[in-house]
Amino acid sequence: MRINVIRSSMPPFEEYMEKIRPLWESVWLTNMGALHNELAKRLEEYLEVPNVSLFVNGHMALEMVLQAMDLEGEVITTPFTFASTTHAIVRNNLTPVFCDIEPDNYTIDAGRIESLITDRTCAIVPVHVYGCICDVEAVEQIARSHGLKVIYDAAHAFGVKYKGKGIGNFGDASMFSFHATKVFHTIEGGAITTDDEELMDRLWKLKDFGIKNEDIVDGIGANAKMNEFCAAMGLCNLEHIDGEIEKRRLVFERYMDNLSGIDGISLLKPQKDVTPNYAYYPVIINEKEFGANRQQVIDALAEEDIHVRKYFYPLTSDMDCYRGRFDSSLTPVAKWAADRAVTLPMSASLDLHDVDRICDIVRNLRGK
Repeated sequence: MRINVIRSSMPPFEEYMEKIRPLWESVWLTNMGALHNELAKRLEEYLEVPNVSLFVNGHMALEMVLQAMDLEGEVITTPFTFASTTHAIVRNNLTPVFCDIEPDNYTIDAGRIESLITDRTCAIVPVHVYGCICDVEAVEQIARSHGLKVIYDAAHAFGVKYKGKGIGNFGDASMFSFHATKVFHTIEGGAITTDDEELMDRLWKLKDFGIKNEDIVDGIGANAKMNEFCAAMGLCNLEHIDGEIEKRRLVFERYMDNLSGIDGISLLKPQKDVTPNYAYYPVIINEKEFGANRQQVIDALAEEDIHVRKYFYPLTSDMDCYRGRFDSSLTPVAKWAADRAVTLPMSASLDLHDVDRICDIVRNLRGK
C-alpha cells in the first residue's frame, strides 16, 4: 500500500455529515456564517489567544496581515521555508532580507538578525519550522529595541506551547495554516492570531472586499473568507486534535528509537520548555558520514511505494522566480540543510510497523 509523506487526519464521516446538515436548512454557505464564527471562538480557546481571524488559506492570511500593517521597506526572514513566506513578502512590495538558520532546529538564527537591520527594515518574519519554534524571546527583544513589527509564520506550529503559553501569543501576529497536510486542518484554511483589535478590524475588511457595512465600502480588499464547509471540518477535527497529536507522538518516538545514533543522520533535538505537536519528521542525510546521499534514500523508499519529500528544497532564495536577486551563499547553514533534508512519512494514522519498515530501508543504505 502506498505511503505518502503526509496523510490528512479525518473525523468520522457521520460526524462531519451531522455538522454540515444545518447548512441545507440555512443555505448560509459562506460570508462568516455560524460555523465560521464558532470555529474562530473555539480556536481562541484552544490556542489560548485573544483573537483569531479565519482565512481561506494560510498564504492569504500572511499576505493580508503584512498588507494590514501598511509596511514599507525590508523584511528580515529565512529562506528555509515554503515558497508562501517569501511570496507573501514580495507580493506586498517588500524586500526580503534573508537570515541564516540554527543548525539544530532550522529556525531563524536570532543571533544574526541584528547585523541585517538597516534604516529600511520594517519587520521580521521568522518561521517556526517542522513544529520547532524560533527563539521568540531573542527575536522580540531585538524587535522592541529597533521598533520593528514581528509576524510569525506559524504554519507548522498549531498547538505548540512555549513555557505553557500558546505560540500564537508571540509577536504582533502569527499566521497558522490549516491546509490538509497540517496537524490540524480545515481542508483549506488559515488564521491570524493577534492581541491587536485594530489589526483585527483591518483584516476583516481586507478579506471581505473592504466592506464596512451594507452601504459603505471604505477599503480596497480581496475575497479571502473561510467557507462553512471548511469551518465544519475544522470543528470536527478540533474535537479529536489532542488524540491525533498523541498518535503522532508515538510515531515520532518510534522514528527516534530506530534512527538515533546513526552516523550521518541528524535528527531534530527536543527544545527546552516547548510542548511540541510532532508536525513533521525531518532527517538530514550527510553523505560523507552515512555513505549514501539523500536521493538514494528517496529512491530506495520509492521502490517500496513510500514517498518522502525534500522539504525545504530549494531555498526560496534559490527559486527560479527569484533568480539573480539573492545570494544563498550568505545563508550557508540553510543551504547545507536544504541540500540534505528529507521529511519521512508522518501522520497520526501511520502504523508503527510501517515506521520500522521505513527505518530498516534507510539503515540498510548505510555505507552503500
